[in-house]
Amino acid sequence: MAPGVIYLDHHATTPCAGAVVEAMAPLWSDHCGNPSSRSHRPGLEAAAAVELARSQIATALGVQASGVVFTSGATEANNLAIKGLAEAELRSGGPRRKLVCLSTEHRAVLDPLRYLAGHGFELITLQPRGDGLVDLELLEGALDENTLLLSVMAANNEIGVLQPLASIAELCQKRGIRLHCDGAQAVGHIPLLPGALGLDLLSFSGHKVYGPKGIGALVVDPAVTLMPQLHGGSQEGGLRAGTLPVPLIVGLAKALELALADQVERSQRLGDLRDALWHQCEQLGGVERNGAASPRLAHNLNVTVQGVDGAALHRALRRELAVSSGSACSSGEPSHVLQALGRSRQEAAASIRFGLGRGTSSADISQAGALLRHCVETLRRP
Repeated sequence: MAPGVIYLDHHATTPCAGAVVEAMAPLWSDHCGNPSSRSHRPGLEAAAAVELARSQIATALGVQASGVVFTSGATEANNLAIKGLAEAELRSGGPRRKLVCLSTEHRAVLDPLRYLAGHGFELITLQPRGDGLVDLELLEGALDENTLLLSVMAANNEIGVLQPLASIAELCQKRGIRLHCDGAQAVGHIPLLPGALGLDLLSFSGHKVYGPKGIGALVVDPAVTLMPQLHGGSQEGGLRAGTLPVPLIVGLAKALELALADQVERSQRLGDLRDALWHQCEQLGGVERNGAASPRLAHNLNVTVQGVDGAALHRALRRELAVSSGSACSSGEPSHVLQALGRSRQEAAASIRFGLGRGTSSADISQAGALLRHCVETLRRP
């Protein structure tokens, strides 16, 4: 991290854990075989490392190892899940052409859905309640026999709210609808077993859970058929062509192992720190929390600061505090998530997403609160 900067943007990315770096180290050079090269020992050793990592991830998530498909991250996994399912329905001659999601989904879900909407599919985008949670009655009314897919993220990447996945899955199962979940912000942070919850497809990324960038996975239920989105080889059961990045795959498995080991303790500690930060925000006056207070990720706090210019606020904060006003993929635009909750563009721009992490200390929270107070009071002066 930059010297003197308190890092509270762990929803954008997390630092790679030391044990993860250590696990990957020998695979960059000393054991550099291609896992698809099965005619010699280095290739076989690489393939064994991949399959061991796949098995470890599957065990952690309570799924079959054959259902874990490695990708470059959650964005690619989302595309494979959404477009792969739609293309499989077309190829099989199936009649379903309706896709449903919430307006607060990440662009890695919204954009593939919008792409399909331009190619003959019907897209229904539902507004959440004012607290960011799904309105189950509204959702049920949008689902019918023509619905192919519902995509709902487990934990929102901006406001941290946790959607009722089990209840959502029940609505889908009654109608034979496939349920996809973007779990990038949830896997490793909350208990999440896709099979037990009734999820058909689950996407996640390594760099959101103290693993390396450039690696993720799609968990696919055995009953789901997908069409590949990358062509050029038979890797990953024919679903994803390309040479597998063995070090990153091993790093992903190690990161998930570490995350599950300290998940309970980390959630309790960061939840306490998050609440302490919210208390400091409340004392400023004119600060409103975005999203339901519960259920919510323990390490997430998103607030709107009234009476300040958003751009000026973030310019003042960034000298000493790494936070954001929304998704790292938003290209500087005011958050579509906050606007879906009823915030104006100006209010969305004057919002702050705090993402606490494994290395966040009570001293960091105290300093962040003091810095926020100084900047807000300065900007509010006539």
